[in-house]
Amino acid sequence: MAPTDKTTGGLGLDLRPGDRHYRAYVGPPKDYDLVSAMVFNLLTSVGLRQHHRILDIGCGSLRVGRLLIPYLNPGHYFGVEPNKWLVEEGIANETGEDLVRIKRPTFSFRGSMEEFREPLRVDYAVAQSIFSHCGKDLVERWLSEVSFHLKDDGALFATFLVDDKDYDGDGWVYPATIKYRAETMARLATQFGLGFSILDWAHPRQTWALFAKKKYDRLLIDGGPIAWNRVVANIRR
Repeated sequence: MAPTDKTTGGLGLDLRPGDRHYRAYVGPPKDYDLVSAMVFNLLTSVGLRQHHRILDIGCGSLRVGRLLIPYLNPGHYFGVEPNKWLVEEGIANETGEDLVRIKRPTFSFRGSMEEFREPLRVDYAVAQSIFSHCGKDLVERWLSEVSFHLKDDGALFATFLVDDKDYDGDGWVYPATIKYRAETMARLATQFGLGFSILDWAHPRQTWALFAKKKYDRLLIDGGPIAWNRVVANIRR
């Protein structure tokens, strides 16, 4: 028998994606744990360590933030989320106030990075299931802002839905989804000084892509599948 909300402590498993519940609002509730693991495992498999700084775009209810915040050094996590209630529910139900006090994450409750006037100089940025809801205008704005805040050797890891034609509207579309050609994403990346490549990292519904600054070290990206074993082998060198 499949678990239900009555047997899982209010995790929203009976709800649909987009319903007003801190887990359901950000995607299929039954996949909340798997998406957390998918993103965290990707980032650590491409070299994320505790001393790095990361920007979590559309951090929502801290689906991956609940793993990143305790992993990173204090003050090294930056989350942007216009729906403040999602972050508050994520803290209340997933991390707790004590972890926030100890790790000192920074949150911005806006739909852009406009309040950060100086470069954050982050090593990594992640946008899981964000571009799949963004019109071209928002994709361009996010790539521009991320490029500004990344270090010269930093990279954005983002997902999008691939199609043979591009969505031609603007703005935020949710919970419906938007699709783009990979060639379009590559062109937009170049426009903002970022290299583009599709990643060999499975996603249940979307495609992972790398948007990297020119000095980004691709050692753990190229030459074979992304894997934890490659990280360990590199450490042993």
